[in-house]
Amino acid sequence: MMTQKQQARIGGRLRTLREERNLSQESLSARLGFNDRQTLAAIEAGERRIAPDELVRAAHVLGVDVDTFLDPYRLVGEGSFSFRAKDVDPETLSKFQEQAGRWIATYRELGMQVGCEPRRLGHKLELTERSSFEDAAASADLLRERWDLGNVPADRLEDAVHRELGVLVLYVDAPVGISGAASHLPGQHTIVVNRREPAGRRSFDLAHELFHLLTWDAMPPKRIEPQEVKRTKGNRVELMAENFAAALLMPAEIVARGWSTRGDEDVSVWLARTAAELRISTQALQWRLVNLGLLSRAAAAALPPVPRSSRVSVDQAPPLFSRPFVQRVADAVNDGRLSLRRAATLLGVTVLQFAQVCAAHQHPLSYDLPG
Repeated sequence: MMTQKQQARIGGRLRTLREERNLSQESLSARLGFNDRQTLAAIEAGERRIAPDELVRAAHVLGVDVDTFLDPYRLVGEGSFSFRAKDVDPETLSKFQEQAGRWIATYRELGMQVGCEPRRLGHKLELTERSSFEDAAASADLLRERWDLGNVPADRLEDAVHRELGVLVLYVDAPVGISGAASHLPGQHTIVVNRREPAGRRSFDLAHELFHLLTWDAMPPKRIEPQEVKRTKGNRVELMAENFAAALLMPAEIVARGWSTRGDEDVSVWLARTAAELRISTQALQWRLVNLGLLSRAAAAALPPVPRSSRVSVDQAPPLFSRPFVQRVADAVNDGRLSLRRAATLLGVTVLQFAQVCAAHQHPLSYDLPG
């Protein structure tokens, strides 16, 4: 017997696929052999159960497999994505979005199985495209204080985003050219970060995508946004996101205090050391000094590259995914709600890799792997 949730899922996906193909309800109804449009309208609204033979016919007419309607571990026509990407071909981006959709849908479905209800963000930034960059920075300051992110916000930001907003953060091996993404899905918003990026960029991507989630309704981002934002002629919303991220990760008082007490320490050395402490890039810190009026633009442009001998290594990649995500999937496997192989397939890893990821997040599987 089909549940109400399954019925609603099928109806919603049927409507999405019809609209993607620019078909009217009248046109699709005729192809499905319905006597009138109202029958299809009722199915799409989740008010009428679709019969098995009707479902098979719909899959054939729309050119998809039946699982497209039934599989709860994928997103079909749900949510919107915005990627920070450069020089990525459309096919690669679409495949990555499909995989990201599986991660998100898997987390949501397994949560619903144990009574975890969808969660609204509960917080939005009161900003519009007419807001100033100073407004964006001030919003970051307030958020940092509210969440008690401390003197090194990058260390606490991921946990705070999940705890305060219910946002899922995933560190993944994204294709070359993709540094991060935000998924705006009511009930399960997600930030995806390429774990292969340097630590400083990972921190900035997390804060940048957080800005987009908190302003999505007022300023929805494009599907593809640039990795590097031009500071003079860039997209205004992206520049606001950069100012928000900079203020969130590099508290003005911390940066100013460190700058004023650096003594005779070489500027490049100070930049490298302080950037490593804050877990951001030296370039981001350099421009933060400019925006705070502590360093002139000309002086910043004239600074030599930071010597390798002065750099502090902070680039150890985090384990795949995140602890909340892995814990939810591992619990489902340990409880028998999801097979080990099915879990690995959904995550796009091997069985052994899945076990290793679980161990890395201190949530090992409760039984031995098959030989």
